[in-house]
Amino acid sequence: MKRILTSLLAVSLAFSAFAQGGIPILDRVPGHRVFFHYTYSLAKDGKPMTQVTDGDCTVEDNAFLLSGLGLEVRSDGTTRWSIDREAEEVLIEKVEKEDLFTNPALFIGSYKNYMDKLKVNASSSNSLDVTLLLDDDTAARFVLKDIVFGDKQGKSDFPLDEKSLPESYVITDLR
Repeated sequence: MKRILTSLLAVSLAFSAFAQGGIPILDRVPGHRVFFHYTYSLAKDGKPMTQVTDGDCTVEDNAFLLSGLGLEVRSDGTTRWSIDREAEEVLIEKVEKEDLFTNPALFIGSYKNYMDKLKVNASSSNSLDVTLLLDDDTAARFVLKDIVFGDKQGKSDFPLDEKSLPESYVITDLR
């Protein structure tokens, strides 16, 4: 479960960075399905930390699918499924609107609340490199690459069909 929470926090923070105001790439996000590869790392008190992770993310409106740290996290905007296929575990939770740190899609609509904590290191038409300063002297760096904008396809492929999983999976439903 620790890996699930770490991954969710990382991607949520990545979207905070992705949503920096004044970045032309942000203006293209609404109305599209967005795909990208992300890498994040942390630094504490100016010293790099060893935790670096990367993965892929797909977002459409308030729904998302991400992979990283051996996890797959899916959300249709109302329910979130965190799947650890190696451990054969699934955590199902209700998505709360105020739950910004576990739902990266919410950051797109509220990025202005975090602009004073963001530093844009680089930005182009298909990539973004930002640093987010957190309250505890920790800096999170996010590099988003290979950003692709596609047509909206609807949310039908974001939910997890729990019945498709083998019986060996432990499913914890907290809804």
